[in-house]
Amino acid sequence: MRSDITPGETSDYRGFDLVMDDNLPEPCVLLADRGYDSDKVRENMEARNIVPVIPMRKSRKLRVAVDRTLYRLRNLVERCFNKLKNACRVATRYDKTAESFLGFIDITSIRLWFRHLST
Repeated sequence: MRSDITPGETSDYRGFDLVMDDNLPEPCVLLADRGYDSDKVRENMEARNIVPVIPMRKSRKLRVAVDRTLYRLRNLVERCFNKLKNACRVATRYDKTAESFLGFIDITSIRLWFRHLST
């Protein structure tokens, strides 16, 4: 999992380049919400042979089909964020620096991973 911080009012697709950094393993499928629906993101994914599963914005003129079966798997990601936000420090962002906040996200992720392994 990779996490990074963008300014509060920044659109989702602006943080796309940070998350899809070249030093990470290439995924086969990109599951994303409507915030990532842009031609730039779709072209980038198709150039990397990654299937974009992104629902269209309502204002999009060119209609693109979405595999709804794959898109339902995005629920796993949403549940992961929900579990991360159960840590009050992550939900309210008490930390003053980005480094300490991202570090605490990593610590919380490791705790969740250990819990998952023990079950």
